[in-house]
Amino acid sequence: MSTAISIENLNVYFGEHHDLFQAVKNASLSVEQGASFGLVGESGSGKSTILKAITGLAPQWDGSMSIEGNTLNHKRDRSFYKTVQMVFQDPYASLHPRHSVDQVLSETLQLHGFRDVNDRVNKLLEDVGLGPAFRFRYPHQLSGGQRQRVAIARALAPEPDILLLDEPTSALDVSVQAEILNLLSDLRSEHGLTFLMVSHDLAVVAHMCERAAVMQKGEIVEVIDIADMRAGKTNQDYTAKLLDASANRVA
Repeated sequence: MSTAISIENLNVYFGEHHDLFQAVKNASLSVEQGASFGLVGESGSGKSTILKAITGLAPQWDGSMSIEGNTLNHKRDRSFYKTVQMVFQDPYASLHPRHSVDQVLSETLQLHGFRDVNDRVNKLLEDVGLGPAFRFRYPHQLSGGQRQRVAIARALAPEPDILLLDEPTSALDVSVQAEILNLLSDLRSEHGLTFLMVSHDLAVVAHMCERAAVMQKGEIVEVIDIADMRAGKTNQDYTAKLLDASANRVA
């Protein structure tokens, strides 16, 4: 199976000169096409920064990154965003408050050169479990879960191969978190998507992924199969501590 995402010896920095901070240190991972790979760790461990480096939102980096065999430089073109899309943590912050659902999806489709916009908007809304009744609503007229479904529809609009998921349920009520995770799993199966998913919650990663990298203070300390995670098999004290904190939920 071919490799969708390859990262080798990635370092990511913020600031400059005396204020330079290294957020990611010498990180390496690979994700096969069609797989779901998790990045787990406590807040500030650098996991979201890896997603930002891939998408170009964290431009100070060195090392090597490639997507479907294409080496990334420090600029991202339209073909990159046709292949890779990101779903952010807070759907309210990631949607323009004065743009209707129709505008959000139509503009994305037009930007990527699609012509049959009307039919595609309706299909996207159906794919994420909303339907055409939501097409002309605004973000403030939607619940948190509905907003995240719109954000997922926007990410699906360019027909990407890879979705980067940055804590996609952590801003949502517990009652709807499972619905969104199940939706993402269904979409992955239907569209043959590859997932790279950030979460601080090992139970979420165990539900969604086959493998995961455990991050601490900017470094990947372990790459672990989810079957081993569920069995509590780890060589790292830090991973064991995270598993203890999620006891009875990683199953």
